Amino acid sequence: MSSTPNSPSPAPDPSEYEGTFYAQVGGKDTFRRLAEKFYEGVAADDQFRAMYPEKDLGPAAERLQMFLEQYWGGPTTYSEQRGHPRLRMRHMPYTINSKARDTWLKHMEAAVDSLDLPPLQREVLWDYLERAAHSLVNTPDEPHSQGLRLA
Repeated sequence: MSSTPNSPSPAPDPSEYEGTFYAQVGGKDTFRRLAEKFYEGVAADDQFRAMYPEKDLGPAAERLQMFLEQYWGGPTTYSEQRGHPRLRMRHMPYTINSKARDTWLKHMEAAVDSLDLPPLQREVLWDYLERAAHSLVNTPDEPHSQGLRLA
């Protein structure tokens, strides 16, 4: 049975992912909970929520889940449905400065912490997410007035 790009993929054989970080942290359920918790935080943050153009955050949560599953050795559904991740290119249309990055990290850290992963697994996951967030900054911060005057 083959799946079309818009239909759900058949349930993956768990043994296919044995030994991957994806499997070690709990597979699909873990990444579903992570994405859902992250977007709960986004939905509750009116200022940050404005960065997300979709009214329904469900599709964004699903894309995040699929991306992270694939990155960590799970199903390749993300690429099958959306092509190469091209993370920087997909985020270029959005203004991402250090404030947006830090807000994203705040909501993502709450989501990661909600998983109650063992410390080493949490550290590995968090390290990647933090590096990814820093790499997506594409807009300099507004300079703050330091009270300096030019003569």
